[in-house]
Amino acid sequence: MKTQLPTSAGPIRGDVPTHPRTAPASTADRKIAKLFGLEGQSWMRHANPASVWTRFTVLSILSLAIWSRDWIGAWCLIGVVLAITWMFVNPLLFKAPKSTRNWASRTVLGERIWVDRNEVDLPEQFRSRAPSLIANAYSTIGMGILAFGLVDLNLLATVTGILITHGGKAWYLDRISLLFTEMKGRSEYAAWDF
Repeated sequence: MKTQLPTSAGPIRGDVPTHPRTAPASTADRKIAKLFGLEGQSWMRHANPASVWTRFTVLSILSLAIWSRDWIGAWCLIGVVLAITWMFVNPLLFKAPKSTRNWASRTVLGERIWVDRNEVDLPEQFRSRAPSLIANAYSTIGMGILAFGLVDLNLLATVTGILITHGGKAWYLDRISLLFTEMKGRSEYAAWDF
C-alpha cells in the first residue's frame, strides 16, 4: 500500500483571524526557509530523515575546507563552495519520507509550524522564543570556538566548536519536534503524521 502524501501546502490559515487587509508579518525564520527553497511540498522532502542527518555534515565539510587552506592554499575555496552548495541543495535533494513518525521528520515539521508562528495559534508553552534564542546563543558560542580553532589551526578548539554548535542545533530541533508532537492532532497537521 502506497502512502498518500499530504497535499496541504501549509497550515490552514482559517484558524487565526486576521484583518482582511493585513497579512500576518513574515518571520525571519520564514524568510530563511524561503531562501533554502522550503515552501509547500519541499518541506516534505526535507522531512526525510536522510536530509536531516546529512545536513549535519555541512559544518564539518566547511570546517575541513577552511582547515585545508594550510595544505592546498586558495584551492580550499572549492571545498567552501561545495559545502555551501550542499547546504542549499540538501533540503531539496531527497524524496518525501515513507513515514514522518521519527524524530528527524518531526523536527522539520515542527520547524515548518514554527516559521509560520505569526499565522498559527501555538500552544502557550511554545509561544516564547526563549528556547530558540538560548539554542542560538549556545551555538554561537560554539561557532566562536570553531572560528578560533580554524584561524589558529587548533584541532581541539575546532572539534569542540563543531560539537557545541551541533549540540545547540540538536537541542533546538528537539524542542521544535515537541511542537509538532503537540500540534499533529489538529486537522491542518494531521495529514503530516503518517
